[in-house]
Amino acid sequence: MMMTNDHDPSRDDEGAGVRERVVFVTGRLAAPALHRVVAELAARQPIEPVVAVLPITVAALMTPKWIARHLELPEGTAKVVLPGSCRGDLAPVLETARGVPVERGPEDLRDLPGRFGITGLARPTLDAFDIEILAEINHAPALALDELLPQALRLAEQGADVIDLGCDPGAPWSGVGDAVRALRDRGLRVSIDTFDPGEIAAATAAGAELVLSVNASNRAHAKDWGATVVVVPDTPGSLEGLAETAAYLSKHGVRFCLDPILEPIGFGFAASLGRYLEVRSQFPDAPMLMGVGNLTELTAVDSAGVNMLLAGFCQELGITRVLTTSVANWARSTTRELDLARRVVRHAVVERTLPRHLDDRLILLRDARVRDFGREALAELKAGIRDANWRIFAEGGQIHALNGARFLSSTDPFLLFEQTG
Repeated sequence: MMMTNDHDPSRDDEGAGVRERVVFVTGRLAAPALHRVVAELAARQPIEPVVAVLPITVAALMTPKWIARHLELPEGTAKVVLPGSCRGDLAPVLETARGVPVERGPEDLRDLPGRFGITGLARPTLDAFDIEILAEINHAPALALDELLPQALRLAEQGADVIDLGCDPGAPWSGVGDAVRALRDRGLRVSIDTFDPGEIAAATAAGAELVLSVNASNRAHAKDWGATVVVVPDTPGSLEGLAETAAYLSKHGVRFCLDPILEPIGFGFAASLGRYLEVRSQFPDAPMLMGVGNLTELTAVDSAGVNMLLAGFCQELGITRVLTTSVANWARSTTRELDLARRVVRHAVVERTLPRHLDDRLILLRDARVRDFGREALAELKAGIRDANWRIFAEGGQIHALNGARFLSSTDPFLLFEQTG
């Protein structure tokens, strides 16, 4: 067990006397966050916090018996606060504590100050992020400028840092320069998504700052573009040629970032994640990009959770650019989702705290917290209704419908619909 004292004697008020020594029990994962919280407590309440980090990663897995075997209290302990997730009879801990009061804290340690009468502590602002969002407009050559510009501005409002113009194979886009200039004139940053050297040259001359993508097929032209390029493998599903292209670009002074290519589920998804790990190991300091749209667009599932997981992967691995699209209906809000996800994962990784209870806007299918009225309260509500309009409530595993005359409950929404007429 590791114990650390967060009390700063310089904070003692003159004449305030001895502070109450309170031991806060936690696991290794939550320890950094708990240290920050109890430091705030010590600044505002006459307590001397001691953080007892027990030899377990997740505090929720602790049991009172297990805690009792590992907990050693320092002399003068006045109170012991266990994780709120610790279930079971506290008798074993009370025996170990030998008369020292023991209590469970709140489920979320950020609610701990409220147990000590402190309210109004600032929540994280989530202003900072490390990941840049490239939002792609697909089939951009098929759009007139008066169609292209509103899409680009809308994506920028949703959080996109760069508007990526997705080109089509076949005939080169003769209007690519005009499109880039139109976006740049509105203050937008632009990338171009094509392998065609002619399209790339026209786009970069007009102000495109990033080129997707470069490999052995077009890297010889990259030194003339004056833009950062995204390096991809020569052969899909492998890393073939990636290192060689990176070496070639370095030799010619071309800025680049690396993209091993994320593959869809069923087509090498797990192996492609492994390639990102491999590339980061081989190029520990190189900028990297991930095309998250290969998963969000090609998986029939609401995109918010997928974006959060991929953003977390990118944050931990130092991937500082993500490319996304919003074509599939289930992925229409992906740019906005990524904008929030990148802020949450940065806070989680930098502050070493779980990405929970920071911002609930990515919880779309269920409420973050269940607050039931209870059947008695619903019955009281019914008693005060004088009209025939139905009020619908979902709680306790049932759907409740009530008006001035009736109170119906069922687990079957179709049956309830029939009963309400």
